[in-house]
Amino acid sequence: MKFAFSEISIPKRGTIAVAVSAGNTLSATAATLDKQTKGALSSAMKSSRFNGKTGEFLEILAPAELEVSGVLLFGVGNPAELSQTDAENLGGSLVKKLNGSGVQNVTVVLDEIKSAGIKASDAAASVAFGAKLGSYRFQKYKTDTEDSAEPTLARMTVACKGSAAVRKAFTDLDALAEGVFLTRDLVSEPANELYPESFADRCKELTSLGIEVEVLDEAKMKRLGMGALLGVGQGSRRESKLVVMKWNGDTRKNASKKPLAFVGKGVCFDTGGISLKPGAGMEEMKWDMGGAGTVTGLMKALAGRKAKVNVIGVIGLVENMPDGNAQRPGDIVKSMSGQTIEILNTDAEGRLVLADALWYTQEKYKPEFMIDLATLTGAIIVALGHENAGLFSNDDDLSDKLYKAGQVVDEGVWRFPMSANYAKQTKSPIADLQNIGTGGRGAGSIVAAEFLKKFVNDVPWVHLDIAGMAWSKQEKPTVPKGGTGYGVRLLNQFVQDNYEG
Repeated sequence: MKFAFSEISIPKRGTIAVAVSAGNTLSATAATLDKQTKGALSSAMKSSRFNGKTGEFLEILAPAELEVSGVLLFGVGNPAELSQTDAENLGGSLVKKLNGSGVQNVTVVLDEIKSAGIKASDAAASVAFGAKLGSYRFQKYKTDTEDSAEPTLARMTVACKGSAAVRKAFTDLDALAEGVFLTRDLVSEPANELYPESFADRCKELTSLGIEVEVLDEAKMKRLGMGALLGVGQGSRRESKLVVMKWNGDTRKNASKKPLAFVGKGVCFDTGGISLKPGAGMEEMKWDMGGAGTVTGLMKALAGRKAKVNVIGVIGLVENMPDGNAQRPGDIVKSMSGQTIEILNTDAEGRLVLADALWYTQEKYKPEFMIDLATLTGAIIVALGHENAGLFSNDDDLSDKLYKAGQVVDEGVWRFPMSANYAKQTKSPIADLQNIGTGGRGAGSIVAAEFLKKFVNDVPWVHLDIAGMAWSKQEKPTVPKGGTGYGVRLLNQFVQDNYEG
């Protein structure tokens, strides 16, 4: 779908969408249309349940006095109370409504759109951003889509005051949306198409944006001593990979030599290994690479908007398969850090991948901080459902910044406690560590985070458990069913607010 921006005017073709406030108070443009049509809009509202509340729509066949083909009234409640998220949801809902109506070309007039806490131009850009996010569909493998199911909307023109400023604000948001879309695409791909090598190839495509990409193969990782990561993938015929993506956007002479580092778990398919998962629902384990997907989408977003910051993205890519060569419960592996790990359950594999990826990142790049993302534990879904990611950290400042960023973009995080008593559960009687805790199912997400903490040294660090957020079975105005793209907006906002000068 294409976007355009213009000053406020009444178009001569397509559909026009105009705002109505709570109590059926027409916006200036809507009032002009009502006058031109001898009260047709007012009459239509009176004969319907439409009341101008946020999220309400009313379609009207264009009266003969107008040159447009249709009029869509959309409710905005109290315009001055719209949040940024409300503005985005409005855009997403408009796209879904119009696609279902068969509309091809729409002009959305935002003469009454304001937003609590942000400029009017940013509010209008947020509507367009939400519309773009809401337009996403993963239809790559569908060959028999019914015509009625195909999206029809091809062009949206946002008409508003100061359209040049809105167009400029949308430029960065458009790049951010492309990063979100990449994450959604990666998470949605089936495992026979997206495996460590093909995932690495998708990362290499980002070189066109100026990102440097390095791929470590198994031989290189073996020389580095990454026995934890390699142990997970040894049962697969697909070779494991570690991908490093570098964006050097801060070209100032006094730029910090310490990059920001984001690390992602990329288990492209997780059977559980020898500790085999139940068959029901196992197909969903194609998205166990959601953390790596988020890191990759973030790198695209930052490079796409030319963020003035230096960032490292590291993703560990493996398949966890039950083969004759697969890792067994009871095996002991040696991580890159030198610490040995007793494998008590081969389905607790993500933390093994991250153990070597985190150690490699902090040792080689000496980052400002590390934030890892992983669909790590089912326990986090029991605790938080699908509303927030679990946050675990050794640094209060980083945690606070991430929480605030999440509130801005409606991608919530919730911090959990960590302590030595939880860490005790990671101790093994015959190795340095064991990969599951001694406390049974209790505090599973916390114990997993304590395990990861053993591989970060003193680097400020946050672990985000996104198991409940990377995939959704419910559609929202700006988020589809399936891969959500969660985390790209959160981390982009976090970087933008705190590290871009």
